Amino acid sequence: MTEYQNEQREALAMVRQHLASLTEHELENLRERTADYLVFRQDVDAFLKKYFSDLCTQTCYHNQLSACCTKEGIITFFADGVVNALESSEEQLETLQERLAFPHQGNKCIYLGDRGCLWQMKPLVCEMFLCAKAEKEVLAENSRARKTWESLKQREKTFRWPDQAILFDDLEEIFIRAGYSSTLMYLHNSPGLIRIKAMRDG
Repeated sequence: MTEYQNEQREALAMVRQHLASLTEHELENLRERTADYLVFRQDVDAFLKKYFSDLCTQTCYHNQLSACCTKEGIITFFADGVVNALESSEEQLETLQERLAFPHQGNKCIYLGDRGCLWQMKPLVCEMFLCAKAEKEVLAENSRARKTWESLKQREKTFRWPDQAILFDDLEEIFIRAGYSSTLMYLHNSPGLIRIKAMRDG
């Protein structure tokens, strides 16, 4: 297995292990903390379906030209895994675990299955990715769509960019306090993001 697979597999196992140890009340509290984020993701999903569904399906899925899904894997924050686990069934999580356990072959993202992404709640970097072709054909020609997208990009930062208190940082902290450590905890590992947090708190 590749370093990427091991990193992803270990993070997924940590998330599943800790969530399995929580009471229903604790799980409900955790879901409440992600409620605003889920609303944001629903808004993004509705926007993408309205303006990009036909274009992206033809360009990326059928013609296999995606600049994102042709790599071995994508950047995932630890919090992406937590949110996905909260929104997934055990069967769905087991499918991810099994996919990560076998040597990866081919030039597609390891999480890309026959029917699309295997994640129930895709990583944020995937959800917010638009290729140059999509931006040119849709956003450049539609000022309303462009303004909506710019607004969504600003909302995205309120969940993952630590110049303010953010959900992704909070979710990492919950697992750190429970004794877990992952290289995917970028809000606590990345020197650049740590500096931003220090400037915020200083």
